[in-house]
Amino acid sequence: MADVAVIGLGYVGLPLSLAFAAGGLSVLGVDSDVAKVETLAKSISYIGHVPTSAVADVVRDGRFRATTDVAELRGADAIVICVPTPLTANRTPDLTYIESTARAIGRHLRRGQLVVLESTTYPGTTDGVVRPILEQASGLSAGRDFHLAFSPEREDPGNPIRFADIPKLIGGTTDECRRQAERLYGRIVKKTVPVRNCETAEAAKLLENIFRSVNIALVNELKLVYAAMGIDIWEVIAAASTKPFGFMAFHPGPGLGGHCIPIDPFYLSWKALEYGQRTRLIELAGEINTAMPGHVVARINDALNDSGLAVRGARILLLGLAYKPDVDDDRESPTYEIMRILESKGAVVAYHDPHIPTIRPGRTHHAVQGRRSVPISADHDLFVLCTAHRMYAEFDFATLAVPLVDCRNAARNPPSRFYRA
Repeated sequence: MADVAVIGLGYVGLPLSLAFAAGGLSVLGVDSDVAKVETLAKSISYIGHVPTSAVADVVRDGRFRATTDVAELRGADAIVICVPTPLTANRTPDLTYIESTARAIGRHLRRGQLVVLESTTYPGTTDGVVRPILEQASGLSAGRDFHLAFSPEREDPGNPIRFADIPKLIGGTTDECRRQAERLYGRIVKKTVPVRNCETAEAAKLLENIFRSVNIALVNELKLVYAAMGIDIWEVIAAASTKPFGFMAFHPGPGLGGHCIPIDPFYLSWKALEYGQRTRLIELAGEINTAMPGHVVARINDALNDSGLAVRGARILLLGLAYKPDVDDDRESPTYEIMRILESKGAVVAYHDPHIPTIRPGRTHHAVQGRRSVPISADHDLFVLCTAHRMYAEFDFATLAVPLVDCRNAARNPPSRFYRA
């Protein structure tokens, strides 16, 4: 028996499980990955920003246990779904994980249970996809026999803000469904934010990520424009940031990374077509952001040309595989696309990342999984700084005399041959 079961023990599900356990609830973690379950049973964390001590505390006290057996869901009062929502090769929503999870829950669902979807998705998924599957598999009715709600995850790897301090949006299939979910999350956060229904909560989560996608696309485009004018975009952003109202700083980079921002906007674009609407600004932002790795490769070509070298055969070290600073999260990292393009052109590419010693299996980048991080040394023709890890700001690149392409304005001790991308 458990107060709550969390399905999917990744970057969202594991921290949520620990938050529930720290809040005094008994938690059952469910994941299909046997290795994860076995690691947690040993009281060890496999996520860099989640300390092993936090796992050990709740395992030792009996407040958290992991399993691969979905039949155990029947013993939980609440079930929270934290599974991936990727895109297909055609950039359409892939709800495979949500649908299969809903079918598994439905086979073991009992009266009175609460089911909450946290996975980011398009408006209408909870009531239009999850609900029918649960009802058909269980023979029960949402809002009458069991409770159903949507509460979007707001996990931000490496962010020091405490979980309890992040307000929790909650929408329900019915008002009572919402209230049941509020009671659950009220145990672990200071503030719950009830909204009209599941669709409103789903739409709010997409807005949060689309806002970032569009603004990052704006500064990425301005980076190219200002570079052509001989203007430093980073100095421009710093200057504009002195305005105490009406401006929020966003920063350019080699492309978008993380599970949310590169993916979620396309969920809305796809759903909007059902209503005869085009999300032109969202689609344009996506085009700009996905084109940035290609721009980086063009700057790499310029830097190699200045050294009298071609891309083919050049020894290039990519600095930073994670999608953001000082975490081990490499989901949708633009570094993988830069690596792919360079290797397709015949470059000899290696990477360095203090947080990712080995490339783990994932839904993408199968061709390079198992590759290991190598030391930063003068054995390369070019360095490309892709992620603003703290160590790169402190590293003295000047002593190695290897040209550097900096995509993040992160190097504080650059070599004499230095390029911005």
